Amino acid sequence: MKSFKQQCLILSLLMTFLVPPERAWSQIDESQAGAWYMYFWNTTFNDGPWGLQGDIQHRNWDLIGDLEQLLIRGGLTYQPKNTSAKFTFGYCNVNTGEFGDGTNKVHEARIYQEMLLSHKIGSRFFFTHRYRFEQRWVESQDFRTRWRYNIFLNVPLNQPDLQKGAIYLAFYNELFINGERDIGDGRSVEVFDRNRTYGAVGYSISNALRAQLGLMQQTTDNWKKKQLQVSLHHTL
Repeated sequence: MKSFKQQCLILSLLMTFLVPPERAWSQIDESQAGAWYMYFWNTTFNDGPWGLQGDIQHRNWDLIGDLEQLLIRGGLTYQPKNTSAKFTFGYCNVNTGEFGDGTNKVHEARIYQEMLLSHKIGSRFFFTHRYRFEQRWVESQDFRTRWRYNIFLNVPLNQPDLQKGAIYLAFYNELFINGERDIGDGRSVEVFDRNRTYGAVGYSISNALRAQLGLMQQTTDNWKKKQLQVSLHHTL
């Protein structure tokens, strides 16, 4: 890999293992918009089947300042030759902050396995399906697992592809299902964990870098909230 790729990898791996601690939620203001600021990257080794991918996300309960989550994730990818399927095995480090003025945090470590399947319908409808299984170690809880399914759709408006100069619409919907209900000390969670519905406008700055600005509605079994999302999607 080029030195820039190596620097991105080292930064993500270092940040992944650097963070931690406990949860005591204040009443969440569902009418207050939050914001997520996100950077996604991926690369391959010499155009072969193996590669790396990761993301860094800073999530706020408000537009800025009230930390909801700092999430850092990275994984090893494998894409069999002449297929649209990509498989990932990775690790994720999450610190979740308390809503409002409190400073309590809860730390979570995850291992995950993922499969991406991409296909195109018609001339401009680019679909991706993501299937993810997570093993979760959440502070002060028993071991947990979670299943996730996300369907993504990108629709270029001014040209038939997502290459440089494309203005496009981006949509997704993701469903989260808990693998276990008992989380320890007599506590339990619902089978339904959450759902996220998202719409955005995107722009391809280059063939390797896209930016998106959108709004996501997140619904959990306890609360519902809108989140502004600003994201960069980078192929190294």
